Amino acid sequence: MSTVLTQPPRDTEPVKLRSMIRPLIIMVLLVVLVIGGVFAWQAFIGKMIGKFMAQGASAPQTVSTVIAKKTTWQQQIRAVGSLRAFHGADLSAQASGVVEKIAFDSGNDVPAGKVLLQLMPNDDYAKLEQLQASAELADQNLKRDREQFAAQAISQATIDTDVSTLKSAKAQVIAQQALIEEKIVRAPFAGRLGIRQVDPGQYLAAGTTVVTLQALDPMLIDFYVPQQALAHLKVGQAAIATVDTYPGESFHGTVESINSKVDSASRNVQVRASFKNADKRLVPGMFATVAIDSGDSSTEITLPQTCITYNPYGDTVYVLVHDNGGRVADDNKNGAAKGGDSKPHDTVEQHFVKLGATRGDQVAIDSGINEGDVVVSAGQIKLRNGSPVVVNNTVQPTDDIHPTPPNE
Repeated sequence: MSTVLTQPPRDTEPVKLRSMIRPLIIMVLLVVLVIGGVFAWQAFIGKMIGKFMAQGASAPQTVSTVIAKKTTWQQQIRAVGSLRAFHGADLSAQASGVVEKIAFDSGNDVPAGKVLLQLMPNDDYAKLEQLQASAELADQNLKRDREQFAAQAISQATIDTDVSTLKSAKAQVIAQQALIEEKIVRAPFAGRLGIRQVDPGQYLAAGTTVVTLQALDPMLIDFYVPQQALAHLKVGQAAIATVDTYPGESFHGTVESINSKVDSASRNVQVRASFKNADKRLVPGMFATVAIDSGDSSTEITLPQTCITYNPYGDTVYVLVHDNGGRVADDNKNGAAKGGDSKPHDTVEQHFVKLGATRGDQVAIDSGINEGDVVVSAGQIKLRNGSPVVVNNTVQPTDDIHPTPPNE
């Protein structure tokens, strides 16, 4: 009998385990490679950006500059107000009726009391004559009765009745005359008429505007100022007004009155100034800018407001300096302050400044810079401490104490 040899069963667990671990290792290696590639790419990008920024920081920036200089500074109270006539009214009839007569032309200068318009009187004059006749009869009766009373022919009661009747008749005459006057429109003061708003034969209701009448000399300007300005205002103070209708011209006047109370909502006070207007160029309804000098004049270092970089932590300016650290002054040789191009190796320094008052395009500098310093007026957004600059003053920001922008 033959014997068959058989192999013992092989252990398959390690084989299965190895077959499961191999893909996991490959996957982990792939993830490591991907993450490493991402970090390598980010590092490369950061390096390139740093290199670009370093190159950009070293490149000179083009700016414009101005010289910090001392100027005479006069504090002013400035406000915008509206012009109104010294006397002005929209004229109308007090009674209703049909227009019978118009006695003016649009735009006429008329004296006080001139008849401008009359409504049809209808039977008003007939009623007036009737009432006048009654008053005359009452007057005659009173005279006759007084003669009779002197002869003791009538009593005192009759005289009293006659006096009362006469007074009543005269009052009725006055009332009828007033009714007739209500149908006549007269100029209450001398002035210039506006455009006629009615025509002959037109029916007018009481109060309908016929024409406007304005006394144009002098003219008044009403404006409002903050309550803090009351300390610097007084009646009779000189005032200067400008209107965009006449650019470059100023009108001189005086403060006529100051309101006796401050508006509790706005904390502003109303002020009225009077201006001569003999040539009648100023008309009611225009708006004007009024300037009133306040306090004594002083000397301040001034810059255009475009020089200032306003920040919550403090206002700053950039001052031009030489590569040796000295400030570029007014007498610099490279022409930076006079319109030429500065040397590329000139740099800027950031200075904190304390600002004073402003007027127009200018601002006063209380501290932080010196007279004669060359200050960057445009292009600050590109700068930081030590940035090299090239100055090009071909275009300069406005530096006007009374700017007048175009009315477009």
